[in-house]
Amino acid sequence: VQLQASGGGLVQPGGSLRLSCVASGSIFRLDHMGWYRQAPGNQRELVALITDTGRITYAGPVKGRFTISSDNAKNTVYLQMDSLEPDDTAVYNCHALLAYRDYEGHLIGPYDFWGQGTLVTVSS
Repeated sequence: VQLQASGGGLVQPGGSLRLSCVASGSIFRLDHMGWYRQAPGNQRELVALITDTGRITYAGPVKGRFTISSDNAKNTVYLQMDSLEPDDTAVYNCHALLAYRDYEGHLIGPYDFWGQGTLVTVSS
């Protein structure tokens, strides 16, 4: 199982970016997917999470500016980030809680999986 994230970059304050994360492999069930971020000198924090039933949680600082969505058929989660602020600068990591089948077909999990980080820099 792998999580592949994309979409980071440099943007000016007030700008927008869209992150994507695809989960691949012998996935049996995706319980939830989401995004965390870690700024230099800070601990990793939850940004947004969406469950397989569509329940959504946002961190306070991003409410009203970020939108998380998913395409369950594609095992993909998106994070639309609008009105970006310098404080949003961080490495963003995709996360999933999922169960999968191993090469013998045994059901494993659910366990936590993390994608590689993608850097978002908000600066003028």
